[in-house]
Amino acid sequence: MANHLKVLFVCTILFLVVAEAKHKKKHKHKTHDDAHHFPKQFSNPQNPEVQEQESSFPQNPYFSEPPPVPFYPPFPFPQPAQEPKGPFVVNSIGNWELISENAGVSAMHINLLPTNKIIVFDAKVYRTSRIKLPEGVPCVPFRDAGSNEDKFDCFAHAVEYDIETNLVRPLQVAKGDPWCSSGGVAPDGTFVSTGGFNSGGKSIRYMGPNCDGCEWREYDNILGVDRWYSTQQILPNGDFILVGGRQAFSYEFVPREGRMSEKPYFFPFLYETSDLDENNLYPFVHLSTDGNLFIFSNNRSLLLNPISHKIVRTFPVLYGGSRNYPTSGMSALLPIDLNDPTYKAEVMVCGGNVPDAFHVAETTKLFLPALQDCNRLVITEDFPEWENELMPSGRTMGDLLVLPNGQLLLINGAMKGTSAWWDADMPNYTPVLYKPDEPKGLRFTSLMPSIIARMYHSTSTVLPSGKIWVSGSNTHNTYKDVDKFPTETRVEAFSPPYLDPSFDMYRPQINEDASEKELTYGGFFETSFTVEGGVGLSQSDIQVSMYSPPFTTHGFSMGQRLLFLRIDEFITETEGFYRVRLEAPLSNAVAPPGYYLLFVVHRGLPSKGIWVHIQ
Repeated sequence: MANHLKVLFVCTILFLVVAEAKHKKKHKHKTHDDAHHFPKQFSNPQNPEVQEQESSFPQNPYFSEPPPVPFYPPFPFPQPAQEPKGPFVVNSIGNWELISENAGVSAMHINLLPTNKIIVFDAKVYRTSRIKLPEGVPCVPFRDAGSNEDKFDCFAHAVEYDIETNLVRPLQVAKGDPWCSSGGVAPDGTFVSTGGFNSGGKSIRYMGPNCDGCEWREYDNILGVDRWYSTQQILPNGDFILVGGRQAFSYEFVPREGRMSEKPYFFPFLYETSDLDENNLYPFVHLSTDGNLFIFSNNRSLLLNPISHKIVRTFPVLYGGSRNYPTSGMSALLPIDLNDPTYKAEVMVCGGNVPDAFHVAETTKLFLPALQDCNRLVITEDFPEWENELMPSGRTMGDLLVLPNGQLLLINGAMKGTSAWWDADMPNYTPVLYKPDEPKGLRFTSLMPSIIARMYHSTSTVLPSGKIWVSGSNTHNTYKDVDKFPTETRVEAFSPPYLDPSFDMYRPQINEDASEKELTYGGFFETSFTVEGGVGLSQSDIQVSMYSPPFTTHGFSMGQRLLFLRIDEFITETEGFYRVRLEAPLSNAVAPPGYYLLFVVHRGLPSKGIWVHIQ
């Protein structure tokens, strides 16, 4: 339409030019007599002499005034289409706050629960922590390996951390050691922890669901093989699968409480990707949108069907180094947009170190520079290739978290060395924001550094407030107060740029009482929210995300998943008060059953999250 209007305008101008030219040609050879009848308006009343001179010209009976120029309405120049508003430009680099001086235990393993408590636990092997068991809770007997004496452990090696009060409740771990174990939250809200060290290698621990004053329910010798440094992932049917572990070249399914594991399934891929330093522990496992499992080990990856036990496909090798423990890179599944009918699934793998970095650190205490590359692979494409780019700095032992607005955060870790005791140096204090939708070369932004080294055995997680909970760091075989990198039990909260207070008036606030929280697959539900500065707000300004809080340990967040929901209807109730009708995920392969945090995002600014449940 805009081009048609331009043509009309040009034609109009040409018509006027041609008409004027014809008129001039018609009267080009008039004599002086033609001036005799000049219209009076051409006289100059301010100069009579000129007027008299002009009136003395002979009259021309054939002269007539030119016809009036036709009137055309103002030409409607085409207005440029309104550009999408896009995310707010927030120049903040975030900020840090110390929210607890002592969580009691170093946060080796953490998981945010639907009760707004974080389950935090460490290894038992140290037989010490910075918090004792509560009065009335019996100490745990154990046999001291050094002296071969029977002793009692009166320290707590797990706590329940209340994110609203920052207070902790110590918990007793009575049975198998959960050192370097795995975990996740079941569909009903029960926290399930699997594996560990020595007596804990075949253990399963349960907590919950959704209770105050919960205690562990522990079962030893349940799993088929020892699962130390294995990965736990929820499946579409709500069950868990356990993949790998030290000298465990297999996977198995976690049984329901009170039952024994049926059997492990030999998985040659894990044997093939092992090396002298192993470098394939805590494999990166992500549930693809087709129900298959993406499994990344060392530098190779494939897609496994957990029902048929067949390898669906293999992916290109990711060259440059090793990515899993102990070189300890990071991995995340990028946000899944349910407005995209293809349900594209894309995996990100960043950092790590060269294959022999652990051996060099262990034998010489020379710490090799961590890898600086970040790599993406669309695992639902027919012939995907790794896309490579560089982070602002190298990173090993860091966490890669998906934020409520679809951006990612790289946080914690070191710039030299690997995981394991005393095997790293140069803490990476600086978190980095990653914007996956920006052009390559513009995706990374360095944020405000912390002042606390978060090295081996540090963890972090996204809170409902949008802040990042950060704790842990223990580079030793026991708790040490004085050292180059002391054992950390302090807790920090990092506020990403989207929490800049100057944008508070544009931040949505969900009306939890007026919002539905129980979802069914493919069903519709409504969420109500307000935006103080929401004048002119439209559907294109809003996204709604669902986030599955992960189990995080050793640089990998198991089960982490963020979905952008399809908005079926956007309703303005009154200015500043809104309601959205949303379509719940259609498939349990896209969104496994369970608890999620739901956020309303206004041009990149997320609301505080509310818990929703899908089944």
